[in-house]
Amino acid sequence: MGKHLIVVSIDALVYEDLEYARTLPNFAKIMENASIIERVKTVYPSLTHPVHSAIMTGCPTGKTGIISNMIFDPNDPTARPAPWFNDLSDIKCDTILHAAKRAGLTTAASSWPLTVGGGEVIDYLVPGLMNYYFDGREDNVLEVYREMGASDAVMDIIEEGISHFGYRDEHPDIDRFQIFCASEIIRRYKPNLLLTHPSYVDNRRHATGVFGEGVRLALDETDIMLGSLIAACEDAGIYEETDFILLSDHGHINITRVVSPNVYLKDNGLIEVDDDGDLMSYEAYVSSGGASARVYLSRPEDGELNMRVYNLLMDMAEEGIYGFERVFTKEETERLYGLTGDFSFVLEGDGYTSFGEHLERPSVRGYDLGDYRFGKGTHGHMPEKGPQPVFIASGPSFEKGVIIPEGSILNHAPTMAQVLGVFLPDADGEPVYDIIKP
Repeated sequence: MGKHLIVVSIDALVYEDLEYARTLPNFAKIMENASIIERVKTVYPSLTHPVHSAIMTGCPTGKTGIISNMIFDPNDPTARPAPWFNDLSDIKCDTILHAAKRAGLTTAASSWPLTVGGGEVIDYLVPGLMNYYFDGREDNVLEVYREMGASDAVMDIIEEGISHFGYRDEHPDIDRFQIFCASEIIRRYKPNLLLTHPSYVDNRRHATGVFGEGVRLALDETDIMLGSLIAACEDAGIYEETDFILLSDHGHINITRVVSPNVYLKDNGLIEVDDDGDLMSYEAYVSSGGASARVYLSRPEDGELNMRVYNLLMDMAEEGIYGFERVFTKEETERLYGLTGDFSFVLEGDGYTSFGEHLERPSVRGYDLGDYRFGKGTHGHMPEKGPQPVFIASGPSFEKGVIIPEGSILNHAPTMAQVLGVFLPDADGEPVYDIIKP
C-alpha cells in the first residue's frame, strides 16, 4: 500500500477532456498506469463546495449540511458579499481528514474548499480563501491567513507563494499559488494525505463555454501544475510510494440567458421593495445556485403560503418561459438526491438558463463573467445533466488499466479511506474495490 496519497481535485474536469489530457506529459505520466472511472454521478446541487463536502465525507449534501456555495441569510438575503460555506466545522459529518488524523497520519491541504479553521485535523494547512476575506485587510494578508487557520509550519511558504503569485482569487495565479504551496509542503513534510484544488479549467468553462477556446489552455496549465507535484514527490524521495488521485467535482452546461424569478414573485405580491428597488420584505425568495435555485419562505410552517407559492411555481414551470423546467419540493430532493435543508422548493433550470436574484426588471439578462453563476458555462444543475466528472487513480495501491464506465462521487472518500487504511464511519458510499489492489 502506498504511504502517501495526493488528491488533486481539478475543478470541472470532465470525461471528454481526457482525450486531450492524455497528450500532455504529466497527465499522461499519471494516466498511463491508472484505473479510471469515466463518468461519475455527482451530488445535487452540482456546486463546488457542496460537492467537495461529499468528496471529503462520502455523504450527500443534506447530510453534510453544505447545500450551496453561499450561505442564505433569511434576515438579509440580498447582502453582498454573501459568506460561503467554507469552514471545516460547517460540515456536519466525519471527513477523510478527521479519519486520517485519528489514525495518526499527517495531513495537508492547500486551497481545498471547506478547510478554514481546520488546524486540529490538518497539520499543514493553507486554507482556501475567497477575495472577500481580504477586503479592508490588504495590508495584513498573512494575518488573515493566520486567523483563518493557516499552520505556523507553512506561513513562510504562504509568504513566498504570495510574493510570486499574489493572494487574490484570480486565475491562473491562485492555482499557481496553491500548487506552489502544496509542492513545498510535500518537499518539507511528506504528508500521508494532501488535498489540493486547482480550478482554472472551471474558470475557463465559465468564461468561454463548456468546450470553449479557453479550456485546452487551462488543461495545459493544469498539466504543468501536475508536473510540479510530481517533481516535489521526486525531490522528497517518495514518488514511488505515492498514490495520485485526480478527480473532479462537476461538469458544466452552456447557458444563453440569466432569468430572475424574484421579479415574478414581486409581481405576485410575494416580495416588497422600496422606491429604490431594495428589498423590504418577502414571503418567498429565490436564491440562485447557478443552473438551479432554492426557494425560501418567510413562514415555511404556513401551509397556505406553501401551497400558494408551489402552485405559482408549478404554473410558471408548465408555461415554459421562466427558465425552469421542474419544481422540486424539499421532500422530493431529499428522496431523490439526499438534499434537504431550510429551503422549501428547488427550481431546476431548463438546460440553457441560469438563475439571477434581481428584484427589478429586466427579468432576463445576459452573461455576467464577474459571477461564476452567470458565465457562458455554469453548473448547479441536476447531476444527470451534461458532461460528467471523472476519477483517475494511479500508484502502488491501485490496479492498472481498470476502466469503470460509471460511478458515484459518494464512493470517493471511502476509496481514499481504504487506501490509507483508515475508518470513515459516516460515509454512505463504499470503496471501489475493483480499482484497489488487494
